[in-house]
Amino acid sequence: MNTPPFDHEDFFTFLQKASRGRLKIYTGPVAGVGKTYRMLEEAHALKSQGADIVLAYIETHGRMRLEELLKGLEIIPRKKYGYRGVTLEEMDLDAVLKRKPQIAIVDEVAHTNAPLCRNAKRYQDIMELLRAGINVICAFNIQHLESLSDVIKKFTDVTIYETIPDTFLKHADQVINVDLGVEDIIERLQSGQIYREEKVELALKNFFKEENLSKLREIALREVAETIEQAVELPHKKPLILKDALYASNRIMVCLLPQRWSQKTLFRKTARLAGRLNKEWFVVYAETPEEETEKIDLEKQRYLFSDIQFAKDLGAHIVHLKTQNRIQAWLDFAEKEDISQIIIGRVEEGWWKELLGLDTLHFLLRQSKNFDLTVMSYPKGGRERDIS
Repeated sequence: MNTPPFDHEDFFTFLQKASRGRLKIYTGPVAGVGKTYRMLEEAHALKSQGADIVLAYIETHGRMRLEELLKGLEIIPRKKYGYRGVTLEEMDLDAVLKRKPQIAIVDEVAHTNAPLCRNAKRYQDIMELLRAGINVICAFNIQHLESLSDVIKKFTDVTIYETIPDTFLKHADQVINVDLGVEDIIERLQSGQIYREEKVELALKNFFKEENLSKLREIALREVAETIEQAVELPHKKPLILKDALYASNRIMVCLLPQRWSQKTLFRKTARLAGRLNKEWFVVYAETPEEETEKIDLEKQRYLFSDIQFAKDLGAHIVHLKTQNRIQAWLDFAEKEDISQIIIGRVEEGWWKELLGLDTLHFLLRQSKNFDLTVMSYPKGGRERDIS
């Protein structure tokens, strides 16, 4: 499944006409379904058509089939970094920029770079290549999308630490889902084609359970399908007649309040909703006088700055308002920007305010009669404390 649908030759022609670097993504439910294999096959096909192509970073994990496909392709040597007595190898971004190939192949996009690298994450390296006019073909597993991390954690009980912001996927000119049946994935795992023998049993009992694989395949298919739908529909929108225009609002607003915990779950949920509905979404921080920089609680300020950057990475438009009346500022913005749905997380305020109906949620509920209002919950067991 890809978007837009074209083969190797069409993609090569597409790249030749491009002014900026173009991005093609291979994704799939888990490791071992064949993403890297497909990339290397395509590298050979493109080279045979005359493309100037290099392997900027490929990880074979010792798999013989992948090692064989490296033959005949130009490989950019990795750069070595010494860090705390350990030698780390990373993609040599400067070497790729200096070489300036027509196409660069980059594997394991969600990787976190060594501390001495210019960019913290490999996806940021890719964005730099694209800005330099270098086309990139890359790969990652679907569970590494930031907005999916809560969903993945819920049904696999595995925390995904290396993530990619959803905005990266939106830069793609073509997305291909490499799928494989659950039985085939397990067979590959048991035959040692994915992990070494000592890791197989543990993988089967944890992430590679049949029910997990089925759910991950479903998520990967849906994610790529939604990306295709958005790519196809947006350029062909028809003019709205008056009746349709009355119900055509295409925007969601999240009301941001400073809290003593991270609100990343709120933003992940909203990003998923906005993606499914193909809607723009805004995070609106209405700052009151008691929340000015020199007055705001330092813990709240720390989480506020972190969460705003996190929402931006997920694709939100960030709006910072200064006001005497927070709720009125939100509603004025919603009216002005044609917001159809207002979202807010649960607010921790004094019990007496809730009892008397003087808390933020009650005020917003009473005054937002012209909008759909959604109150989103936080994870069971307490607030998020992670600010990474």
